[in-house]
Amino acid sequence: MIIFINGSINSGKTTIAGHLLKKIPNTAHIEVDALREFIKWMPLEQSIPINLENTVSIIKNFIKRGINVVVTYPLSQKNYDYLLDQLEDLNEKIHAFTLNPRQDIVLTKRGIRALTNKEKERVKYHYQIGINNPSFGKVVDNSNHTPEETVKIILDSIGLRPPE
Repeated sequence: MIIFINGSINSGKTTIAGHLLKKIPNTAHIEVDALREFIKWMPLEQSIPINLENTVSIIKNFIKRGINVVVTYPLSQKNYDYLLDQLEDLNEKIHAFTLNPRQDIVLTKRGIRALTNKEKERVKYHYQIGINNPSFGKVVDNSNHTPEETVKIILDSIGLRPPE
C-alpha cells in the first residue's frame, strides 16, 4: 500500500506520517523534502524532478520487499500524475490525502516548528496555486483536529482498522 500525504508546509504531513507508522505495521516514511538534502545546492525548481524520480525508486524498492509506504510532499497535479504514471506497473493500492488546515493556522507556530519568512511565503504560494485543495485524493481540513483524529479519518477512508 502507498499513501501520499499532501499539503503545504506546516500542514502536519510529517506528524501525521509518524502517527500512521505507529498504526500500520511494516511501513516506511519517505519525506521527499529530505531527498533534497543530497542536492541542496541546486535551485528548488531544478531539484524537484530529481527528487520525484528518487522517490519513485525508493517506493518501488520498499514495495518490492513487501513494505508499505507513506510519502509526504506538497504535490501539484502535475507531480501527482507523474508519480501515478511511474508507479502504475506496481499494481499496488495508492491512496492520496491532502491536509488542508486554514492558511492562518498553517502560518502560525504549530508544535515546535517556527516558520521562516521564506517558508511563510512558500505557504502563501502553495495556497495560491491550490496545493491545499487539489482535484485528486481526499482533502482533510485538519484545522481543528488532533493528529490522532486526522489519522483516524485517513485509516477509516482506506478501510484499515489497525490493532489497538
